[in-house]
This record gives sequence, structure tokens and C-alpha cells, in this order.
Amino acid sequence: MSSMSLEDTFQGSKVSDSTETSSSTSTTPLKPHTGGDVRWDAINSATGRGGPALGLSNFRLLKRLGYGDIGSVYLVELRGTNTYFAMKVMDKGSLASRNKLLRAQTEREILGLLDHPFLPTLYSHFETDKFYCLVMEFCSGGNMHTLRQKQPNKHFTEEAARFYASEVLLALEYLHMLGIVYRDLKPENVLVRDEGHIMLSDFDLSLRCSVNPTLVKSSSVHGGGGNLTSSVSGILDNDNAVQGCIQPSTFFPRNILPTKKNRKSKSDFGLFVGGSLPELMAEPTNVRSMSFVGTHEYLAPEIIRGEGHGSAVDWWTFGIFLYELLHGTTPFKGAGNRATLFNVVGQPLRFPETPQVGAIARDLIRGLLVKEPHKRIAYKRGATEIKQHPFFEGLNWALVRSAVPPSIPEPVDFAQYASKEASAHCSDKKMPETESHDKSKNTSTDSSYIDFEYF
Repeated sequence: MSSMSLEDTFQGSKVSDSTETSSSTSTTPLKPHTGGDVRWDAINSATGRGGPALGLSNFRLLKRLGYGDIGSVYLVELRGTNTYFAMKVMDKGSLASRNKLLRAQTEREILGLLDHPFLPTLYSHFETDKFYCLVMEFCSGGNMHTLRQKQPNKHFTEEAARFYASEVLLALEYLHMLGIVYRDLKPENVLVRDEGHIMLSDFDLSLRCSVNPTLVKSSSVHGGGGNLTSSVSGILDNDNAVQGCIQPSTFFPRNILPTKKNRKSKSDFGLFVGGSLPELMAEPTNVRSMSFVGTHEYLAPEIIRGEGHGSAVDWWTFGIFLYELLHGTTPFKGAGNRATLFNVVGQPLRFPETPQVGAIARDLIRGLLVKEPHKRIAYKRGATEIKQHPFFEGLNWALVRSAVPPSIPEPVDFAQYASKEASAHCSDKKMPETESHDKSKNTSTDSSYIDFEYF
């Protein structure tokens, strides 16, 4: 970090106006799925109509929650509102020296696009002379890695795993519909909200690409193919559509549904042919990236082999994620990183004798963990194909958000921060230069430390 630590910048109720870059401050527009969110009420109350833009001086730093490769996340209170947020803070100098400014910009722009119950809401973002800051939701339930460690024998039941996997699947489906390949699914990046539902986090490794959502007529619910009946409006303008990675500021989402002028009748989509509904296909299958990104135990074989990869890597990581939820470990973990990579590419998938996992769950995992991406389940049809797998039979996808979570986090007592400006245990820490890979360890000696990591 630069000569002034972040804690020094936050200390006290006053921050020099010279450190704020008001022209770079933005409060994102209200998103439909967050209607009635008290956080928006607090943000709007703090800014008011035509009032000064939000900056560091509007927030009270309470505790560092975690850190990753490009920044640290702090629990903060918006002054005068008794409302709490997670603020991701990135040091400009550190990002520039490690050539990671583009990653920070990509994450901010992706967060600004999202409006989904299982993905983050970006309430505000701003920058100072030294820092980029993103203001998001604070998830008091920690992450799925920590939650799994608390389960009996450190793994979930099939019922609980199905619940969490279904919400992650819907989040991935939405991202792919926007032309976003996530590339960093792992339990540490799946956070647990106050009410027990999940939220994906950390999008700086995500790949943005073109996508052409289409409606496909299927002969049966579990049919593998179908005839193309309508190519609906793409997410990208034709002038901006490219088959590959998209640089920041060239990605403009549009309504994926047909306009009224071009909208076909329900019968045109074959709604009642064989009793099946049309399927929405929004898989960015043409994207290719040569980047070597991800966590070793979750890396797809095509990434390790350097063959170029696309959206199928998310379905590989989804299979690893489901395997870990059910077994308490990943399937290809070796004695070290090198051995792990060798196992991913060269070793077959095996299931341990214990814990016992049902044949249907194993079948889905086998389909997801096919080493050749073009043979992997969901390679072409995306999340639609996974939803139709018997593992999710009986699940009402339209009401997933209303389902009762397997576990409800204990409420956080924010009164402990009433007289604290910053936690003593984090005041002597600087923003890390590299990511900590052992996120299961809590290095805090403060008994009130919230076991939560944003990366």
C-alpha cells in the first residue's frame, strides 16, 4: 500500500475533500429485484436530491472482513443511517504496478450490470487519489467454505447441496445470458446472506463476450435437442458483437425478449406441441480465452492444457463445487498444486465409499466433469440441460428464492461497533500484494471477529 494506510484515510469523521474525486463517484440506479431494500433507502437519504456525492468521508470503517488478489473488503457503516455495507477497496498504485487495473474496471462494470437475487448489488462506487471503492451488500453468513466446515463430517446432505447448487446454477445462467463467463466458482466465493440464501462474489476474473439468446422448441422436457424457432434479440448491438473477450465499456445489455413488433404468438413457439415449453438458450459457446486463471482444484482441463476455453469451464467448476458440497473435498486434489493439475488432466473421476452419495447426484457430477468440454453436459444448452437432470426433479425453479434455506445465520450484533471507528486487529495490516489461498484460517485474535471473507 502507499505511504498512507487505508485505516489512516478512514480515521476520524473528516476526510480531506482533496482526496475525493467527486466526478468519479456514482450511485447505481435502483434495481427491480432490490425493491424495498433498506440499503437503497439509506443511500438515497445520504445523497439526497442534488446533494454531494458519496465518498470515503460518508463511511465509518469497522472491520476488515477479508482480502483477495486485487483488494480488501471492509465492513462499513454509512454515517447517520445505521446501515451497513461491504466496501471493496483497491489500491490504485498496487493495481497499476501489477498490471491489474483492467481487472478492477471489468469487475466494476460487471457489477453495474447485475440485477439478480443471487448476485451482488452495487450500491455505489467512487474513487479517491489512492483508492477505488465499491459499495456492496454485507453478507453476515460467511461463505460456503466456512459453512461446510461447520456441517457434521464437514459435508452437506444431498437436500442441502441441492438447495445451494440450484441457486448457484440460476446465478450462472443469468451471467451467461449477459455474456459473462464467471471462471472463479468455489465455496469461498459463494457468500451466505442474512436470510440464508446465497450470493456469488468476486468478478475480477470474469470474461465478457458476445451471446445470442435463442428460443428453442423441444420435443420433450428432457429432450436433448430441438429445432430453432426464433432467434431473439441479442444482448449486444451488432456493431459491438465480437466472438471473444470484450474490453470494458463496449458491452451494452439489451432486452433479450422480442420487441412487440417482432413478437410471435404463443402458438408460434410451439407452447402446446407435445405439452412442452420453449427453452431459452443463452450459452456463449463461441468465446475462447487463453488465460490461465482460477483456483488449482477448480481449474478445468482445457485451461490447464492451454487449449483455449469458453463458458464450459463454468460447468466444470459447478461439478467440482457440487462434489465438494457432498463429499467435503474436491475430486482431484493432490499433495501439491502440481499434483492437483496432473490429476485434473490425467486421472479419472472417482467417488469415495464414504460419504455415500446417491446414484443420481453422481450421474450429474460425472456429466459435468467430462474432461472434453464439447462432451460436457450443458456445453450447448447451458443451465437448461442441468435443470432437467433428475437430481433437480421436483424443484420449482420459479420459486427457488422463496424456499426455506437449510441454515439461517446467527444475526450480527452491530452494537459492538457503536464506539469503534476501526477494529484494532486490522489497524496494523496493509493491503496484501497477493491473494491468500488458505481462506479457512481466521488470523484474528478478536473474539468478535466476523468469520466472513469476500473473496
